[in-house]
Amino acid sequence: MTLGRSYSTVIADDHAIIRQALSGALSDPDAVEGFTIEVCEEVGNGIEAIGAMRKHRPDLLMLDVSMPHAGGTEVLLEARRWSPDTKVIVFTGIAATGKIAEIVDAGADGVFCKSDDLAELTRAVPRILQGARIICARYLALLDEAIDVAPLTDRERQVLNLVVAGRTNREIAETLGISAKTVDRHRTNMMAKTGAHSATELVAFALREGLIDPLGSQA
Repeated sequence: MTLGRSYSTVIADDHAIIRQALSGALSDPDAVEGFTIEVCEEVGNGIEAIGAMRKHRPDLLMLDVSMPHAGGTEVLLEARRWSPDTKVIVFTGIAATGKIAEIVDAGADGVFCKSDDLAELTRAVPRILQGARIICARYLALLDEAIDVAPLTDRERQVLNLVVAGRTNREIAETLGISAKTVDRHRTNMMAKTGAHSATELVAFALREGLIDPLGSQA
């Protein structure tokens, strides 16, 4: 990508005021160092975000983590599927180490905190469009201070969400189509990875680290 060309973007956030602020900032050539950025669509939930990615295949996706119908990580993975060349900037107010690490591991090109100055994000946009990967200082410090915890598998995350929802091993087994013994093994593995000594501590860890999928926990 070179200076002087026009870039397209999709903005995905469930708050109109944030979408408007981002749209205004990105449309200001002074804020983004002379780049021309056209907002081709603004959406308010995860399903609409995936649809917009399939439709426009933009140069840039501005993506909130917490949205109705599909979470930011899910949208990010779908964005990679439908438009692999799109640069994805994730912004969130979440300060849970596990969630930030998940976003980084999912391949976000930029990760920024909603409570930081908007100018920090807009200054980073040109560099990200040209191939840089930027994580804001707040989240870099959070990741640097994090305790090294082995990542949970997808199946362990599914079990964890159902544990948080208060399901028994038998209910979890029926929901996931596995045996109660297998569920117990997953719970044991998760407790070993997280250092939890009880289901209560396991749930507390999941909440603290932002590992709960609101939709999955209600399944």
